[in-house]
Amino acid sequence: MISLPHDTTIEKKRILYALIFPLLFVSFLWVVFAVEHSFAFDFRHAGILPRTAEGLWGIVCSPFLHADAKHLLSNSIPLMVLGWCLLYFYRDLGYKVFPLLWLLSGILTWCIGRNSWHIGASGLTYSLAFFLFFSGILRHHIPLMAVSLIVVFLYGSIVWAMFPIAEVVDATISWEGHLSGAISGLCCALLFRKQGPQKPIVPDDEEEDDWNNGEEEDAHETTECIN
Repeated sequence: MISLPHDTTIEKKRILYALIFPLLFVSFLWVVFAVEHSFAFDFRHAGILPRTAEGLWGIVCSPFLHADAKHLLSNSIPLMVLGWCLLYFYRDLGYKVFPLLWLLSGILTWCIGRNSWHIGASGLTYSLAFFLFFSGILRHHIPLMAVSLIVVFLYGSIVWAMFPIAEVVDATISWEGHLSGAISGLCCALLFRKQGPQKPIVPDDEEEDDWNNGEEEDAHETTECIN
């Protein structure tokens, strides 16, 4: 039997707990997809239809709806990775930010989208990616800035699908949903920049000690030179 240090055990639990919600969320997306296609339902009309009353339901429902398995798979992996990053590195703040990103990206899509049904969790994926990126940069905290760099490395290429040119490449791409997600992520990063994990503050007395130690070292070095 091996006895792990207490801190190591807590850290492993944090890693697992942060994975639970993204795993359940993505699993539910696949359940909805399976029900829709197994029983020949058409949930498309529960998506976002911009600037219409019937399209308002889509603000909440659209992330659960996907055109095909490829569409769903392309969103599942990023949602797992980005969702875990949000809940692991931002803990309690993550549970507050997630529903806000969800609703805000949906509302913006409803406002600016073209006149067609918008479905899929891509807007939520973009909002998570942009929140994690800008939040890490704004906080000037090295671990969170590292997360920002990881997001850029993994998903930096997605920025090209949030501009109208994406519609020329593939008319089915909701670049408006992607752009709405990006704007939502940036806005939430700015809004919550003072909440959650922050860059550690160095006490003034420690800074003074460091300064005094530096002076003593300089004096010591000077004495050695004289001798």
